[in-house]
Amino acid sequence: MTALIPTDAEDPQQLWEALRSALEGGPALGLGMVAGAPENVAEGIAAVIATSGSSGVPKRVALSGEALRASAEATAARIGSGRWLLALPAGYVAGLQVLVRSLLAGTRPESVEGRFSPLSFAEATRSLQRRTPGADLPDLYTSLVPAQVATLLDAADDPAVLSALRAYRAILVGGQSLPEPLRERAAAQGVHLVRTYGSTETSGGCVYDGVPLDTVAVRTVDGELRIAGPMLAEGYLGDGELTARAFVRDELGIRWYRTGDLGLVEDGVVRVHGRADNVIVSGGVNISLDRVERVVRRIPGLHEAVVIGVEDERWGEASVIVAARGEVLRRSESEQLAQARDAVADEVGKHARPSRLIVVDELDVLASGKPDREAIRRAVAALHRAGRGLPE
Repeated sequence: MTALIPTDAEDPQQLWEALRSALEGGPALGLGMVAGAPENVAEGIAAVIATSGSSGVPKRVALSGEALRASAEATAARIGSGRWLLALPAGYVAGLQVLVRSLLAGTRPESVEGRFSPLSFAEATRSLQRRTPGADLPDLYTSLVPAQVATLLDAADDPAVLSALRAYRAILVGGQSLPEPLRERAAAQGVHLVRTYGSTETSGGCVYDGVPLDTVAVRTVDGELRIAGPMLAEGYLGDGELTARAFVRDELGIRWYRTGDLGLVEDGVVRVHGRADNVIVSGGVNISLDRVERVVRRIPGLHEAVVIGVEDERWGEASVIVAARGEVLRRSESEQLAQARDAVADEVGKHARPSRLIVVDELDVLASGKPDREAIRRAVAALHRAGRGLPE
């Protein structure tokens, strides 16, 4: 057995040393651990990450040192190796992997100090560049979520911010779907984004720009994406039943992770359609809110909007768009809603058109930078119950 030590993910220096020990067989890291966690875990476990994933149900994902290394090595084989900037919370798998990749590369990452902003990102990037002066500056990498990318691109008229963005050979973007307009904006500015797909259960992103990493296999079973490879988690700490449901073996004994995502694999390219459980039934028709959201996010001024389901007296359920006030363009909200409804009708069908556009001061987000969909859903539901209706 290996000791499980709660670790302060807010202190990158402490976490760096603890991670080094964990990968060498020392005490396992307990990140975001909740009360009741055991004092010991199975031999080989390097980290246990507490996460609610997309379901909102707390889970404790147990990752072996072998899995974390396999993921980092596959990433290096795909995009190269060099120095990394830590711009995400290290208590989440995407942030933790920045540290793992750095350890395997024999480098030490730079961290964004304080709250993430275009200024702090630019300063951290300059610091990363100064640490290895000369002609042999190694390639630079970082990992961000789409909201961070949008914040930086909005500030790209500042030469320091644009220079920092262009300094990276690759910026991995994950945690949620990357809106195509955001990717196009980045490309136009000479910024290289790599769209990643994965989860804590796969030690982070394992599909880059739709193509699985070299050690990864992806297939679909009844429309659900399943992933196999050496980077899979051991399972969920203290929950054998959930582990047995999420990790299954096929007729050849190969272990697969059931992602809960709908999608397909065509000519080796993975296409994710959305969560199997993020579906509403409106007028007797199943509607993927993730698919609707992807279409909505192509509309100027709605690139970071969230689409949620609400009760509807006529249709049973309906979808609504929730967007931050600062993002919505200076035109009538009804005009933007109409544009979004037309786009959804063209691509998904008239039955999937959102019924409302709700503008809020700011969207609730998780510490990882992802939208806090459950909090947003509760707020809209409370508004509806209070009898204030759902404003256009």
